[in-house]
Amino acid sequence: MDGKSRKNILIGSSVSVVQKHHQKTGELTQGIVKNILTNSPNHPHGIKVRLESGVVGRVKEVLN
Repeated sequence: MDGKSRKNILIGSSVSVVQKHHQKTGELTQGIVKNILTNSPNHPHGIKVRLESGVVGRVKEVLN
């Protein structure tokens, strides 16, 4: 699922995110959503979340 809509992302969801310093390379980090940091319903670069590991990034894909 796409990570650009806030409605697709729930706390506890498994997601792939790109961190700020990996935006050029596109390196993805997988984890479980702890907090949703973007308040708007949509964002063109992906909804910003904090994972349980403490990593902050924009969601590129919502996994099963």
